[in-house]
Amino acid sequence: MIWNEEYETLPREALEALQLKRLQNLVERVYATVPFYRKKLDEAGVRPEQIKSLDDLRRLPFTTKQDLRDNYPFGLFAVPKEQVVRIHASSGTTGKPTVVGYTKRDINTWAEIMARTFQAAGVGKGDVLQNAYGYGLFTGGLGAHYGAELIGASVIPISGGNSKKQIMIMQDFGTTAISCTPSYALNLYEVAEELGISLKKLPVKVGVFGAEPWTNEMRKEIEEKWGIDAIDIYGLSEVIGPGVAFECVEAKNGMHINEDHFLVEIIDPETGEQLPYGEKGEIVFTTLTKEAIPLIRYRTRDITRLIKAPCICGRTFVRMEKVMGRSDDMLIIRGVNVFPSQIESILMETKGILPHYLIIVDRENNLDTLEILVEVNEEFFSDEIKKLQQLETSIEKSIKEMIGISAKIRLVEPKTIERSQGKAKRVIDKRKI
Repeated sequence: MIWNEEYETLPREALEALQLKRLQNLVERVYATVPFYRKKLDEAGVRPEQIKSLDDLRRLPFTTKQDLRDNYPFGLFAVPKEQVVRIHASSGTTGKPTVVGYTKRDINTWAEIMARTFQAAGVGKGDVLQNAYGYGLFTGGLGAHYGAELIGASVIPISGGNSKKQIMIMQDFGTTAISCTPSYALNLYEVAEELGISLKKLPVKVGVFGAEPWTNEMRKEIEEKWGIDAIDIYGLSEVIGPGVAFECVEAKNGMHINEDHFLVEIIDPETGEQLPYGEKGEIVFTTLTKEAIPLIRYRTRDITRLIKAPCICGRTFVRMEKVMGRSDDMLIIRGVNVFPSQIESILMETKGILPHYLIIVDRENNLDTLEILVEVNEEFFSDEIKKLQQLETSIEKSIKEMIGISAKIRLVEPKTIERSQGKAKRVIDKRKI
């Protein structure tokens, strides 16, 4: 299902013409209204009138999360504060948060792209969406809320947490779709199991999951446990929130980027040079329509690649693969680049393993150590010690073969690893680097 066929199926030539016009308007506007960007453009030797083609994007300076923090709270706003109808801020970071603002038009844009997101997942008028993303300064809850209402779905604004109540609401209200983090979806499954409730017998048909990287192996786990389609979405608070990109239920093969609103590129995270379609690198966004706090070439630090091939759903937007990790959160262990998603892929393919793990990195005698706590199911854990040791050895071998370094696997009982009602904490790095 396509929400806005006019834009979502635009021929490439028409889409790029629209992007160029919006890019030119954006550069003119920030040069005139945001001192930070005027200074950056002057330093780069670029004037707004010099932007003649989309190729000129590479001439523009990058924006980073540190730039938002340095201009805290409102230094990057491009409109007077009386035009700002909403203010959000990032959570879970050290130091000052990153603050983002929205005009009334920005809120409408946000609702529009989230309407596209839910429609692509098969959610429409008559559906009941249980929105378990957090409401508050975090952008997740409200973005999903307005998008679902725009398509005519009934929204249950339950937010995160209170898992037993979540299950009760699903049963009593006839929830047909749920939105939350994928790790919380697995947490809800465990709670339902403890209550003796089969999620497969509930009317839930689809889950719209995001806010943290997750693998296709975890998708399979969720779909099998819930009996639903698990759809991936992508967004960043700095760019607009959820809705930047979304999977379609027909293909589940890469997330369509709303290219009429966001100009996307892949760069080498080390050099900043643009990379061609198909190559893996850091994804960078320029907000083409954001009014309150427009961003030029915002470095996400997320590692992925772009897919230009046509999708069976009929959308013409380029797609991005699932995020495999972050360039700044990437673990460098004994000189090797390691992403948690690589380890997760191995674990999720292993029989008897539950989808809960914790990666602990430390340093002993000037040597990095890698330990991974992994939950196994109750039946397996109660098995003989020899079988557990064999499983540990098998996982250690698989990890060594994939990432090239050894890891100590420690199998633990179910429920040993702390559960999250938001983004799952997967890594503890104890090194003093």
